[in-house]
Amino acid sequence: MTDDRQAIITEEHRRLAKLLWGYHRMGHSLRPCDVAIGLGSHDLGVAGHCARLYHEGLFPRLVFTGGNSPATLARFPRGEAVHYREHALRLGVPDAVILLEPNATNTGENIALSRQVLAAAGIRPRSVLLISKPYMERRSYATTRKLWPDVEVVCSSEPLALDDYVKAIGDEKLVVDMIVGDLQRIIEYPKRGFSIAQEVPEVVHAAYQALLLAGFDGRSLA
Repeated sequence: MTDDRQAIITEEHRRLAKLLWGYHRMGHSLRPCDVAIGLGSHDLGVAGHCARLYHEGLFPRLVFTGGNSPATLARFPRGEAVHYREHALRLGVPDAVILLEPNATNTGENIALSRQVLAAAGIRPRSVLLISKPYMERRSYATTRKLWPDVEVVCSSEPLALDDYVKAIGDEKLVVDMIVGDLQRIIEYPKRGFSIAQEVPEVVHAAYQALLLAGFDGRSLA
């Protein structure tokens, strides 16, 4: 991250971002599920978290889903799901456990195409452990409840504080942009039929608006 990008982020911005970060986390209690879906992104930590939860015995089958987006093409040239699978194999997840969905380009496709991959394998789960980036828990939950309403959804992500996540990613401005962009999608996507509505507390909405006004709009909808 350049000095210029770092300099624009104040302690007040960090305080506001932490409000959004906490809201994005669903706070679900982990329990065994019929399958897990690892949602592709720029964050390889998702695959690592999937591997840890598999070794803890929380699911018997795992779908990695994701093709590429402009944000991940350079990092994962063979596609998000492919790189996730390779990482999980290195962490001891058996190849027979993993199903691959390599084409999705957005969260709705992640869910719809993963469901198709599971059905093709003869798997019709009643419960799904949805594993994502920390700030994507709520949006992925809302999307799944819209597109797959009869399945029970449990969300999980790496148990990181925002400061630790920023250190892992290495670009604070990018992370705050993404946190703000995901909240915008939580607000706007139900109107477009992409997800169920989620209540946004006033304090969280005010923090979101303040961060937008401060210029954290790099992942905002057009």
